[in-house]
Amino acid sequence: MNNLRVLGKFLDQPILVSKFQKKVPAILAGATLGYTAYNTEKAQKGHKKETAIKTGLTLGLTAASAIAAPHIASKITKRALPSTLEKIKQNNKILVDTFIKNNDVKEKTLRILKKSENKILSFNEVKTVFSELKDSKKGKEFLEKLIPSPENITAKDIFSEIGYLSIFGAVPVLGGIIGGIVSDRITDKNNWKDKIPNKIKEGSYQYLANIFMCNVGAGGALAIMEKLGIQSKGARALGMTTGIILTGIIGGSKIANFIGDKIIDPIFSPKQKKVKTTNILEEKMIRIQEKVERKERKRQKQRTPEVLDIGLHTDDIATVSLLSGLKWIEPALPVMYTLSGYRAGIGYRN
Repeated sequence: MNNLRVLGKFLDQPILVSKFQKKVPAILAGATLGYTAYNTEKAQKGHKKETAIKTGLTLGLTAASAIAAPHIASKITKRALPSTLEKIKQNNKILVDTFIKNNDVKEKTLRILKKSENKILSFNEVKTVFSELKDSKKGKEFLEKLIPSPENITAKDIFSEIGYLSIFGAVPVLGGIIGGIVSDRITDKNNWKDKIPNKIKEGSYQYLANIFMCNVGAGGALAIMEKLGIQSKGARALGMTTGIILTGIIGGSKIANFIGDKIIDPIFSPKQKKVKTTNILEEKMIRIQEKVERKERKRQKQRTPEVLDIGLHTDDIATVSLLSGLKWIEPALPVMYTLSGYRAGIGYRN
């Protein structure tokens, strides 16, 4: 068994994934406090209190929403949440005790298997166990139950998850927008309403380009490859990655900008009164100038993908690319979606 496959199995250990999931709230809480302190420290003198309130509230509500997101999404879509750590340990104990009772194993492997009942195995321990047991039928069946292999995902599987992932991703973005509005209301009572459009536009960009459309692109690409009979995991992974780039990074960006220009701006921007004139030439010049100004404003307001935006697609690529050892990505989604939610909350624009 090569080291890459061993690494995949090491990362896929249910106990490791579950423990990581339990630490995510603490990770987000620490990151919130740390970044709030950092942002406050670098703020100009006289603006530190305002910065602390805005950063803390926006990021805090975003992180809290991200932690609650999987529970909300699971409840709405009736999708089962992952097993608890205690349940996994109980199942491991029954599984290991039964296997040991009915099969002969080496002393070293026996100690490792007993450890696997309630602790995370090291890379070398995983390698040792798989090296000894993978060649027998019973050993393979046992190992598959102890550390299940990644499922061979189909387009149908991906599309069935879109509803869950869409809600999962929407909750932190909404939390960020609400946190941003509340913090602006506290720190800038006169102009807080003027900042709402940018938050909603950035929220729509983050949600469509970085969360929703990429899932649609991956599912669509996989459906096409299934129709063509392409079975290579490498080719399917490359095809789905291409679908994510085209539909999420590029298509999602276009859709989000269109929504911002055609829907959000008209709602929040007051209509300008037309200048009346009896001079036909002057009227034409005014119209030309207005057209030029509209194009320039549109160009300045266009949100284009950046390095961090593209990096946020890691979760989508990892989830659907059929690569082993990436089950831990789901517990990491709240961390990734918190970045999107916070950017929406501060009304981030280019």
